[in-house]
Amino acid sequence: MVWEQSVPSPNNSTSFPNRIFSDVAGDITIVVDGESFLLHKFPLVAPSGKIRKLVADAKNASLSKLELANFPGGPEAFELAAKFCYGLNFEITTTNVAPLRCAAEYLEMTEDYREENLVQRTETYLTQVVCQSLDKSVEVLSACESLLPLADEIGIPDRCIGAIARNACREQLVSGLSRLDCNSGSLEIKDRCLEWWVEDLSVLGIDFYHRVISAMVQSGVRTDSIVASLMHYAQTSLKGIGKPQIWNPARANPSIGENGQKAIVESLVTLLPTEKSSSIPLSFLFGMTRVAIMVDATLACRLELERRIAYRLEMALLDDLLIPSLQTGDSLFDVDTIHRILVHFLQRMEEEENEECGYESAEGMGSPSHGSLLKVGRLVDAYLAEIAPDPYLSLAKFIAMIEVLPDYARVIDDGLYRAIDIYLKAHPMLSEHECKKLCRYIDCQKLSQEACNHAAQNDRLPVHLVVRVLYFEQLRLKNALSGSCGDGLLSQKMSSGVPSAAMSPRDTYASLRRENRDLKLEISRMRVRLSDLEKEQVVMKQGMMEKSSGGKTLLTSISRGFGRMGIFKGQEGGKQHNKSGKSERRSKRYSVS
Repeated sequence: MVWEQSVPSPNNSTSFPNRIFSDVAGDITIVVDGESFLLHKFPLVAPSGKIRKLVADAKNASLSKLELANFPGGPEAFELAAKFCYGLNFEITTTNVAPLRCAAEYLEMTEDYREENLVQRTETYLTQVVCQSLDKSVEVLSACESLLPLADEIGIPDRCIGAIARNACREQLVSGLSRLDCNSGSLEIKDRCLEWWVEDLSVLGIDFYHRVISAMVQSGVRTDSIVASLMHYAQTSLKGIGKPQIWNPARANPSIGENGQKAIVESLVTLLPTEKSSSIPLSFLFGMTRVAIMVDATLACRLELERRIAYRLEMALLDDLLIPSLQTGDSLFDVDTIHRILVHFLQRMEEEENEECGYESAEGMGSPSHGSLLKVGRLVDAYLAEIAPDPYLSLAKFIAMIEVLPDYARVIDDGLYRAIDIYLKAHPMLSEHECKKLCRYIDCQKLSQEACNHAAQNDRLPVHLVVRVLYFEQLRLKNALSGSCGDGLLSQKMSSGVPSAAMSPRDTYASLRRENRDLKLEISRMRVRLSDLEKEQVVMKQGMMEKSSGGKTLLTSISRGFGRMGIFKGQEGGKQHNKSGKSERRSKRYSVS
């Protein structure tokens, strides 16, 4: 063979055709993708039906040049096919078998023209070598991406995908035995036993990867292995998306790279396991949600992620909810996405309640649905306090986040009060009407002693709210001294639980469920009040001991004691709901002063 464009020397003795036909000059030039090969007609037309037809159909009997357009595999694949025609030895490998098989199909090198032709030789290698190994199948499948659509027509990708799924199941059975040994070893060994092929699949394009995972699911590969593969593929293929793309007005028109990443995100979401019990990490779902927003994925894709997050929202952390907003001129955080997640969460709570049947409710104080709702309530209050300092956060969005949760999602309103106070401090231009509209969500009866003490001295609150706080504090103190705290309200709740004879059984059951929920909430509040009373007792004793020195009244001593215990004062704040160090630093930074 002669590379006419790259070999300047006229001596062609080193080219492989001349080593066979050293006394015969080349009589045909074949051009493949702009590169010319000086060859001989006779050794080419014998095994190749396509070249034979082109030479036979040529009007000019002395045809000296052929151009093969869109040759699969390019000049490299044609060179190997030409070597096969000349009978030269070369090694078929996982790197070249797919291009060779496609080149053989293009050149029609079948058994009709020669026994053990190139089609048969490559098929034998695919069957006996490639399909017996998972990693070799992945390597050949990856090579097929540049050979489409011919490779699909031949069926090479389908064979490789089937082989990958079968070998993954086989390895799963083997690893099931080896995991007995791994269970006594380190976590690193366990992961290696479980996910050894995960990195291999990350070299595939998203189309082939989607087909591989779908085949694995149908073959019965473990869900945790599928999830591990999806996470690794996402981290590998989407790692280019980061902070430089956030808050960038120049992103109006997505680039080709972003369009490719959009397809990856949407495809990965469709591959997520459908089982409700699947252990997909929440951090991964939130990360995919952020990326889906950045690449402008379809609404269906984002809603699916939000629905999955809502199913386990009570396990989320505050940092998970802090999703940056990409809308110019909007708030710094994507409040709308969190609002939709909360709506999905409440729908889930309602569905779980509707699944229960009979008048004997299985719910207790520690029931999963009730506990989950209280956890989400605390999480939302912490989120509200985190986004409240944002000067671009509108009052309508802030109120919508408050309203989305029902009243019984909060046992006490300390967290909500703190978030509202931060918002008022960060937005001093609010009108009196807007302040009243916002503060009406604070239930004075659900504030702790410390919060009431702070609210009574807070000049940012409307006057009527401060008066209500003082009134309920006086009422609470009176009840504490008389020992009748909560009895009247509890009796009222108990008496209201009697069903009416005019109500249908379904309405009666719904009414009883509501009364049961209210009673449990009241018991939770009474426990908080009991803790407050114990603190009051200590302060009262101290006040009596100091009576001779200060001449103060008992009420003044109690109020001063509450002031010393204030969780809203400086850095001596009480226990925060968020336990992470980063969230604690935020709480100090935005603490009410």
